[in-house]
This record gives sequence, structure tokens and C-alpha cells, in this order.
Amino acid sequence: MSPRLSTVILPVHRWNEGGRDRWRRAEELGFHTAYTYDHLSWRTFRDGPWFGALPTLTAAATATERLRLGTLVTSPNFRHPVTLAKELISLDDISGGRITLGIGAGGNGFDATALGQEAWTPRERADRFAEFVPLLDRLLTEDAVTERGTHYTADEARNIPGCVQRPRLPFAVAATGPRGLKLAARHGQAWVTTGDPKLYENGTPEESRAALRAQSEKFTAACAEIGRDAAEPDRILLTGFTPDRTAPLESVDAFVDFAGRHAELGFTEIVIHAPIPDSVFDVDPKVFERIATEAPAQLAQARQPE
Repeated sequence: MSPRLSTVILPVHRWNEGGRDRWRRAEELGFHTAYTYDHLSWRTFRDGPWFGALPTLTAAATATERLRLGTLVTSPNFRHPVTLAKELISLDDISGGRITLGIGAGGNGFDATALGQEAWTPRERADRFAEFVPLLDRLLTEDAVTERGTHYTADEARNIPGCVQRPRLPFAVAATGPRGLKLAARHGQAWVTTGDPKLYENGTPEESRAALRAQSEKFTAACAEIGRDAAEPDRILLTGFTPDRTAPLESVDAFVDFAGRHAELGFTEIVIHAPIPDSVFDVDPKVFERIATEAPAQLAQARQPE
């Protein structure tokens, strides 16, 4: 089975000045899912326009009909499970059940200190994530939840009528470490990775694929540990953060080769960034659209048994 092709549309465009059109175009091009980042700001975009993820997805839900929508990724950095659950249930309802929640532990970017707190240590991020995900799972599947944890508390939190998607909207859990992979195995309908960040600057594509293979094997082992069929959850690769960078988007052939090699590693969904001029995602829009419309058929043909 060939991998699905999805995209990320960063929330940098005013809705009435091209924002709406980009989401509609993603649907027209046939992408499986269009995601957006859930940050308060991000890296080189910090001093430019940047809109909220959940309002953007709400607007995108009303502007599209078939396209799945989601975050890559939401984190505990500035979210609380109780308020997030209420917003997600509302968004799932507005979209008619087309929402996927990409969720990760977060990092040391601007989100980590924007609310005035000290940046959490890697250990504290992992501890919070291990509490955040199960509580959010409960909030999205139970009518009323009371729980008092170390970091997060819910006191008779009501979430009626729940998600359109049953038992809840799917989680795509971003993880590379052992604790995160266990959460992905237990709670995720998908596992997400961007590869090994240590290889981004000086690694090779071959080293990156070896690292991704090792990550995938660890996820398989995490599933086996709890008795889950490792073939059940999807495996999502968010591109742009491996040593290949934007090279796979230089031509349809380059992308088909890239996606095919990663499909061989077990990835069922490949996510590419929509072009943004004068940024790290500055690629030819015409080539991007050709990849969207031509690559899936080529990948399907390449994976047909002889």
C-alpha cells in the first residue's frame, strides 16, 4: 500500500488575504490531511504574522468539505487538557468528524516561556506529557471527569456530547524517546516523527533512514509490549527536518524516490510543507502542486506486486 500524502499549512496568512484559498486548494489537490502548527510563534516566523491553530482549523473546517484537518503538533507548553478537550470536541463537531490531533511533549522554543514560566527540563516535559495524554484521552471519551494529578487537575469536567468520531478523535503522537513511544503505542492512532534532529546539519540521507528505521523498530517494540498489533497505528513522517531538507520537493521524481524509500520503512503517511516564499519552506509552488497530483499515482504503481 502506498503512503498517503498530506500537507502542513502554516498559519501565517490573513484569512481573507489568501489564507482561506490555501486550505481550499489543499482539498482540490487531493491531500489526505492538511495540518497546521500549534505554536504561539515559531523560529524564523517569530516577528511576522502568526495566527492561532484552533481558530484557523475551525475556519478551514467551514471552507472545506472532505479534507481531514489537524495539528502537528499540539503540546502542553501552553495548553491544559480540560480547555483543550472542550475546544477539540467543538472543532470535531464543526468539521463533521474530520479532525486529527497531532500531539507532542513540546520543546524549548518560544512557547516554553511565553506565559512567563521557566522552560521545563526534558524530564519535566516528559512527566507532564505522560500525564497530559491519558487525561485528555479520558476527557474526550467520558461525559464527566475528575482527576487530580501532579501537574493537571480536572474537577467534574463535562464534555457532552463528546466527539463526532467515536470513541474520540484520533491522536497522532509525536515521540522518539521510550516514554513517548509507550504513550504513542497505548493512546495513538498514529505515531509521528521528524527523524533524528542530530542528523539535520551534518548527517546524510542514508544515516537519516537508518535512524528512522531504528525509531520505527522501537515503536513496534512499544506496541508489542502492551500486546497491540504494530500494524494497526499509522506511521507519519513530517518532512523538512531530515538532511534531505527541501530536496525531495525539487521535482516529482525526487519526491517519489524519497517517499518510496520511506514507505519501505513502514511509513503510511508523508507530510510536506506548503510553500512559503523567503523561508525554509520556499519551494516552487508549481512543483509542489505537481507532487500533490502526480506522485500518489506513481507511488501506487511502484508498489504494485510484479
